[in-house]
Amino acid sequence: MTFLEIAFYFFSAVLTIAATMVVTMRNPVKSALFLVLAFFSAACVWITLEAEFLAIVLVLVYVGAVMVLFLFVVMMLDIDLAEMRAGFTRYLPIGGIIAALLVAEIALVMHQSFLPADFTNPVPHGANYSNTRELGLQIYTHYVYPFEIAAFILLVAIVAAISLTMRRRPGSKYINPGEQIKVRREDRLRIVKMASEKPQDFSSTTESPSSNGETS
Repeated sequence: MTFLEIAFYFFSAVLTIAATMVVTMRNPVKSALFLVLAFFSAACVWITLEAEFLAIVLVLVYVGAVMVLFLFVVMMLDIDLAEMRAGFTRYLPIGGIIAALLVAEIALVMHQSFLPADFTNPVPHGANYSNTRELGLQIYTHYVYPFEIAAFILLVAIVAAISLTMRRRPGSKYINPGEQIKVRREDRLRIVKMASEKPQDFSSTTESPSSNGETS
């Protein structure tokens, strides 16, 4: 067994364990941290398969950006851990059945009878090989129409999300930037001039305690 195969099986085992811990952990922050480990292990597996570009994108986009947002949202939300535990126990049987079906389907697909006769391990490439270039050639030649359809669907989703966010809701307060930039100082500030007054002397008006009482 070569070093590459040992690294592949090691990172695959770490990925499987981390993915399991994401589902089974009761603390959402720990689940998010194990998800970071799962993404990083998947990136290492892709590197062993000579998919360096996809591995770097996975680390930069998901581990470096998306997971930071996940952790921020999870830590800011007030999550009821007791309710989550009750839900985990309730949905455990159906989750186990689905997981078993997924494993069975993957095992059937990866069986030798389903694979083509010439299916072998990828041939190692030289140092000047660029999988980024090869990926771009595949996307913009053979899969250019599915790529454009996916981009159009994402554009429609972005427009729909903006439309749902910017719609008028009754009882909500809105800010009009056009009206804000038209405001003048005279509309917000009023200067009142008042004449200064001499401070009143309280020493002459203050009566002593013995002036009102009877003297013995």
